[in-house]
Amino acid sequence: DALHFYKRDQADLPDLDQLEASAVKFGLDLKKPLDQRMAKLDHLNVTFHAKLGTQGQRVARIRTLAAQLAKVTGADAVDFLLRDKSNPSSVINCMEFGRNNARMVRTALTRESWEAINESYLEIRQILAKRVTQASLTEVIEAIKRYCALMRGTFSGTQLRDETYNFSMLGSFIERTDNTARILDVKYYVLLPSLLHVGASMDNFHWQSILRSVSAHRSYSWVYDSEYKPANIAHFLILNRRMPRSLAFCYETINSNLAHLARDYGGQIAAHDTAARTRNMLLTTSIDAVMDAGLHEFLEDCMVVNDKLASEIAEGYRFYK
Repeated sequence: DALHFYKRDQADLPDLDQLEASAVKFGLDLKKPLDQRMAKLDHLNVTFHAKLGTQGQRVARIRTLAAQLAKVTGADAVDFLLRDKSNPSSVINCMEFGRNNARMVRTALTRESWEAINESYLEIRQILAKRVTQASLTEVIEAIKRYCALMRGTFSGTQLRDETYNFSMLGSFIERTDNTARILDVKYYVLLPSLLHVGASMDNFHWQSILRSVSAHRSYSWVYDSEYKPANIAHFLILNRRMPRSLAFCYETINSNLAHLARDYGGQIAAHDTAARTRNMLLTTSIDAVMDAGLHEFLEDCMVVNDKLASEIAEGYRFYK
């Protein structure tokens, strides 16, 4: 829904004649409020988007989200992100989904990997059993990060390098690409007070916060001597191949794991071409070219291609829900 409306906002306004023609087609009175027209649209089963369902389903989602956001305060937002069972992306839900998935393929995991996942789930569930206070928030987040590092480290250190490992790495680094791109994009277009400040010298606190959010604060200082310049930070998080959370590093790892799968399965799929083109683009472009063309536009294109790659992997290797 968000992507649809974002693209709609960037486009020209629709022609009124087209709206009236559509209204006549579906027998709608444009003088009536939208909520009165929605019942008929829903009854007609008018599709909003092939993957997002009907107009009525879309409006129902928006109503539910608006009702939740209307009462959200700072503390509620933290609780929503950490503990809320209705939020599929909350930490507690992610841990539960991950643990359940690991449990279903337990025999494909090493004993150490399963124990690390199970122990981390139980400990995080206990930590999040009660509402997190502002005073304990930092401690809770640090504990979650430690357990996530434990799971990653144990899996990487003990798992056989077979297709289980390769698919796990693909999922991890596709998601990491998306996370890094979104964090950097939000910094430029939400935290900045004005578009006039893009590329200008900003206070160090905000730039430190984005580096800390991707565990890159200290490593950045080794490369750039703690000089917080937007172009340097963008280069570090996009094009630096030695930075484990940069887009370039992620796509090096994605291509490496896809190459192993190609050998195991005896051939390539569409995802191999998409990943190779993206990696080559990241290796040959310069940060000046990125900034000149528009950082936001570049990151948006990367996220679209990254999402396409995920779909191609799922389709090419026949993932089924």
